Amino acid sequence: MKVTLQNLTKKFPSRNKKQPVDVIAVNDFTFEIPDGVLLGLLGPSGCGKSTTLNLLSGLQKPTSGRIFFGDDDVTDLPAENRGVGLVFQNYALYPHLTVRQNITFPLENRTGKDKLTHQQMADMALEAAKLVQIEELMDRKPKELSGGQQQRVAIARALVKMPRILLLDEPLSNLDARLRLQTREEIRRIQKATGITTVFVTHDQEEAMSISDLIVVMKDGVVQQIGKPQAVYDSPVNLFVAKFLGTPPINVFDGEVKDGHLYIGEEAVLAVPGVANQSVTAAIRPEGFTLSEAGALSCDLSRVEVMGRDISVVSTHPKSQNVTIRSIISAENAVNTASQKVRFDLKPNKVFLFHKETGARIDFG
Repeated sequence: MKVTLQNLTKKFPSRNKKQPVDVIAVNDFTFEIPDGVLLGLLGPSGCGKSTTLNLLSGLQKPTSGRIFFGDDDVTDLPAENRGVGLVFQNYALYPHLTVRQNITFPLENRTGKDKLTHQQMADMALEAAKLVQIEELMDRKPKELSGGQQQRVAIARALVKMPRILLLDEPLSNLDARLRLQTREEIRRIQKATGITTVFVTHDQEEAMSISDLIVVMKDGVVQQIGKPQAVYDSPVNLFVAKFLGTPPINVFDGEVKDGHLYIGEEAVLAVPGVANQSVTAAIRPEGFTLSEAGALSCDLSRVEVMGRDISVVSTHPKSQNVTIRSIISAENAVNTASQKVRFDLKPNKVFLFHKETGARIDFG
């Protein structure tokens, strides 16, 4: 099911009586989610992700704008008539019901020609349970399940009514690190198996990058960038997106462009043809450094952290906006840890320039 948002805006009344200005949670949101895609809504807390999900589900009504599921305008449809499956952050399972009863619950309210027999409901619940691989747990209560198993029950309950779209609101936030990894892989498998258009809300960029076909990066209710995860990572449109995506985070420096070269401090570290002389913010991905005794950029060596296949060279620089600079290089490279200095050359495709004032990307090359 293709989903289209047109100029979607949601405002909330201000709680500040002295400054009664509406709070804009979602601001003129326009984009299309292709059929069968898993889309990650990504951004820091308070950026409008969950509000967008609530607008899609029908739990909240937009201040302005339209929502389409396929060719159907669902903007004014109540939540129960939209055909949406919604999985909450806290699972929202009924503690007194078994797994089977939790899954069949959405089917029991059907009336008229849509009313199902008990056998039909049982068969549909079993199919949903098999999809998420919990068919052996059908007679257990939620308290007898692990966090990951409870999450699967919540997903099965959302899928049993065969929704037009599936909405997941921070579905992994209550799980430990190992279960998060396992469950996000399960979500991806289930989405691929069903082909249901899915919107996945998270503040964790690693989660969004790892399982999404497309990501939408949000800030203060405004879409910053939409694209395939790797494309957004490789070509951020502004400093916020560059800083938000990536682990370890991108290394940010105060820089100057002079005569077609980027200077960090007194050193010309990279040719940047076509860029006018100006002060800039330079950002370098951790994998954008190449260890070199005659490298253009000199940093003060702090330590070397062994990561197995790679090593993280931790250093500092007076022009760095980060407390430390992290450079990820192959463990095959030898770092002279007795030295107080380390030098790098920079990979041009891993270096980004941004306007000092606006944070907008400056292209070069």
